[in-house]
Amino acid sequence: MNQNSNNNQPTYSIPLVYRRMENLHIVFWLFKDLAWCLLWKPLGIIMIFPTLIIALVIAWRTRKIMSELCHNLAIAVWIIANSYWMISEFYHFDEKPMWLGFEYRYLALIPFMIGIMILGFYYIIWKPRNKYAQETM
Repeated sequence: MNQNSNNNQPTYSIPLVYRRMENLHIVFWLFKDLAWCLLWKPLGIIMIFPTLIIALVIAWRTRKIMSELCHNLAIAVWIIANSYWMISEFYHFDEKPMWLGFEYRYLALIPFMIGIMILGFYYIIWKPRNKYAQETM
């Protein structure tokens, strides 16, 4: 974190190579979801890997700032949930009964809930106990 000379507020800056990776991540994610929308199975499945790998690399690179780490981990598990949901629709098992009236698509709730728990940990537990820690949120 740097101090912004205009108003003495902390600023968050990242190296350009990291920003380029984040932008490329968005491109991969959009192609994955476009393939899902158009039912292009091979492209959708292939695009899971660069999308998820870059999300994990971004989380790793931001691991020293808890707010960034938690949000980036939540994004990574969101991509996992989203990818499972896409695959379940591609192969038509999303609406098949699994157990006690639950369908297979509901398994996507597991990573979605993990993401919510990560953010809940950050906002409810970590942030109130670390009021002066370096953060971006």
